[in-house]
Amino acid sequence: KALSADHRLEVAATSRRGHATRLAQGAANDSIDVVVVLGGDGTLNEAANGLAGTQTALAAVPGGSTNVFARTLGLPDDPVEATGALLDAMEAGSVRRVGLGSVNDRYFLFHAGVGFDAAVVERVERRGGLLKRFAGHPLFVVAAAETWLWHYDRRRPAFRVSSRRTDEEAFGDPETAGVDGLFTVCLNTDPYTYLGTRRLSLDPAATLDSPLSMVTFRSLTLARIVPVLVRALGFWGPPVAASPVVDHRSDVVEAVVSGYRPLPYQVDGDHLGEADELRFRHEPAVLDLVVPLGSPVLE
Repeated sequence: KALSADHRLEVAATSRRGHATRLAQGAANDSIDVVVVLGGDGTLNEAANGLAGTQTALAAVPGGSTNVFARTLGLPDDPVEATGALLDAMEAGSVRRVGLGSVNDRYFLFHAGVGFDAAVVERVERRGGLLKRFAGHPLFVVAAAETWLWHYDRRRPAFRVSSRRTDEEAFGDPETAGVDGLFTVCLNTDPYTYLGTRRLSLDPAATLDSPLSMVTFRSLTLARIVPVLVRALGFWGPPVAASPVVDHRSDVVEAVVSGYRPLPYQVDGDHLGEADELRFRHEPAVLDLVVPLGSPVLE
């Protein structure tokens, strides 16, 4: 109702996976100014994939279980309040052209994960969409514990990561410049996710205006990973990048993750399957985004 008061509004509901991408593409082809998405991060991701490279802007209204991207933009959790904030932003013309990451030609808004976290997401999705939405964070915690204990090989490296930064013309030799890992996250912005009200921050310097950040975990033993999680949640200690168990690379424009076995991967919290090789790219200034006034993105 609030959106239709001062704007011509067309409502479309998604009915299957990938539907939001096609709806967004259709809106862009019809020269619609803004696509407003009421949904979770997965639906937002699909819409972004339909709008990237067009002049139609994306606006987010939180309607999922975690709403990482909407919260990163500084939007309220309540959909009605978030709609009011977006109306104020549109009235003020607060639209920012931002960069996206891509993995094997699939765009992502805030991150893509390879290895352990993708295996966790897969277990969550097996239990059904409604349970994922309403059980929320406890379900992810249980799935993470189950995956760590019984469903993920923590002893052998899963892949090797090679990358190219903005100041490099070519990839380094994977044998000497690459790094083996069990779990890697490619960040387009920070935080990686939220646990309750706390940000789980892997690289505070990652922003929608900068190239990508790669954070690779070389060990998943409890003795090594728990201190990293404590730091990421902001309780104490130096930044995550300073941990000896983490390989951190910033200003990444390209990266290749080569698997020693098939690799599960996810984008913006949606499991996409497995691949033997994953190619990451930074795509600068490719999406118009409605940004609420006072958002940290505008700082």
